[in-house]
Amino acid sequence: MQAKAAIQPLEEQSSTNWWVVLEVLAFAALAFGSRLVFAEITWKFSGPISLLFTLIVLTLYLRTKGMGWRDMGFVRLSDWKSRLLVLPKAGFVFLLFIGGAALVILGGEQIGFVKPEGLPDGVQARWGDVEGNLPMLLVWLAIVWTSAAFGEEMFFRGYMVTRIEDGLGRLRGASVLAVVIPALIFGFAHFYYQGLFGFVMTGMIGLMLGIGFLILRRNIYPLVLVHGAVDTINFVALYLGET
Repeated sequence: MQAKAAIQPLEEQSSTNWWVVLEVLAFAALAFGSRLVFAEITWKFSGPISLLFTLIVLTLYLRTKGMGWRDMGFVRLSDWKSRLLVLPKAGFVFLLFIGGAALVILGGEQIGFVKPEGLPDGVQARWGDVEGNLPMLLVWLAIVWTSAAFGEEMFFRGYMVTRIEDGLGRLRGASVLAVVIPALIFGFAHFYYQGLFGFVMTGMIGLMLGIGFLILRRNIYPLVLVHGAVDTINFVALYLGET
């Protein structure tokens, strides 16, 4: 009986469970739907608030499945060596990030798909008051390192990539679907205020981050570090009026 119980989780993990894709899409729908609700209260902060709400619901749901965020990439860094290795791993993720962005920019130029001049109207409406406004910069930097860096990586990479890859088990191409589906959802999550170019760019970045997540054996900390650092640089540039 004990041997059978020990083998059972492996048997479950090796099967193909397409319902897990619907589960992921359902939580994506919860995030997008709650954003519409919170937008009636505060459009500017509806994204971070809806993501926090979704993560709370998701945490409770994972507990019913006997899982937690350690199963989704928040591995325990038990010694100094593993902690120090986060930096070079983050450097690797950053190279993937740059490569994905360059592919969109350079590849887009070849087919006439280029970034529009100036900031998109949605970006201007959401972050236009950051320029020269130190208190507002600090507010958004706090959001960057909570909702964006940790929150988005927890949701789009930690949860989505892990659940889809595990759910599809030994299906050929499971790892590909596990990074492509979340990347498309990640891009769509930014479409409403960044437009089509933002959808493609963030989708490609999401793809690269997903690939990095799997290559690094589901260690999410390097992704969090890169995500937070890049967004911090962007907001400082906005504050200085250099965008």
